[in-house]
Amino acid sequence: MTMDDPDSGGPRLRKCVANAPVSGIMEVIEHAGATPDLIPLWVGEGDLPTPEFIARPAAEALMAGETFYTWQQGTPELRSALARYFHRHFGVDAGPQDFIVTGSGMQAVQLSVQAVAGAGDECIYLAPAWPNIAAAVEIGGADAVPVALDFAETGWSLDIGRLEAAVTPRTRALFVNTPSNPTGWTADHDTLRAILDLARRHGLWIIADEIYAMYWFGDGARAPSFLDVADPQDRILYVNTFSKNWAMTGWRIGWIKADPALIPVFENLVQNSTSGVPQFLQRGAAAALDKGDELVTGQRERARSALDIVSGALSATGRVRFARPAGAFYLFFAVDGATDSMAAAKRIAAEAGVGLAPGSAFGPEGEGFFRLCFNRDLDQIRRAADRLAIWLARENRTP
Repeated sequence: MTMDDPDSGGPRLRKCVANAPVSGIMEVIEHAGATPDLIPLWVGEGDLPTPEFIARPAAEALMAGETFYTWQQGTPELRSALARYFHRHFGVDAGPQDFIVTGSGMQAVQLSVQAVAGAGDECIYLAPAWPNIAAAVEIGGADAVPVALDFAETGWSLDIGRLEAAVTPRTRALFVNTPSNPTGWTADHDTLRAILDLARRHGLWIIADEIYAMYWFGDGARAPSFLDVADPQDRILYVNTFSKNWAMTGWRIGWIKADPALIPVFENLVQNSTSGVPQFLQRGAAAALDKGDELVTGQRERARSALDIVSGALSATGRVRFARPAGAFYLFFAVDGATDSMAAAKRIAAEAGVGLAPGSAFGPEGEGFFRLCFNRDLDQIRRAADRLAIWLARENRTP
């Protein structure tokens, strides 16, 4: 039986589900994950386990019996901690009523997309992009429309005119990930204002993915945010996760910040999907927010040092091109002669012992590039950079 053949004699899956793209990153991992002594820099997480000051409150709450249904909006403790975090780092006077806790940043994305776009609608996103963005839109029934960022070794940039030209009567939302995975492109305040003005003119929602705001290598302690330029009445949904800042990728907790009038809507979506996040996990998440600023600063500075190491080593080969990322923790680099990044990533894993994500996994706009996650131990980054430099130096064939 085929999944989309009306004459197959059985029930069919929705085409957008049956045809959902397979992760190009997972293809490389499944091909080369068992390679001996491989340094895995292909996924978007660091190598630090969750610190004790976060894990202990969760473990204690679990052992104390906090294993029942809890607030679908999120515990008052965690939503209050989110309000304090945003006041401390973004200078906004948010309250617990501004937040909904979700079962991962991915669920925050899914619920936000579901809320604003469906069958017959379009959602524009900036490419190259984390592949789950387009997948979430398409699985939800809408059409994901990429708008390419421009690459130069001085930096990635967004052509606002090109973005506006992509808007049609079917467009419902702009998905804006800044700092960007995979490119590290980060919108400055002027660019954020231009995107916001465009959204206002066309009556569009903005889904603001600012997950990497604290992984920022410019001036100040965080990246520019829509929160710096928006008015309270603007149609913006902020999606985020505990995964990156606090070494909690396996916990699967995220949140949405929205107009308080919308929170009951998202609470109902949570009710009809997961029915809430486990209470004991929320204990740890609240501790991360209230006690984790030093951890976040330390991770950012380590990432900055790792970026210096890997960018210096690869640049010295004379065979790569990249724009030094302004934010996030990825180096997105092109290799001279590489036209099939999937095949090349598999070869690099086997021959150099370094796991990279192929640029094609981030859309056609990423072909010829590779994504390297440098949020790792500095000695490991040095070894990976050396291996890549040696491989590039001896590689005379087209990668």
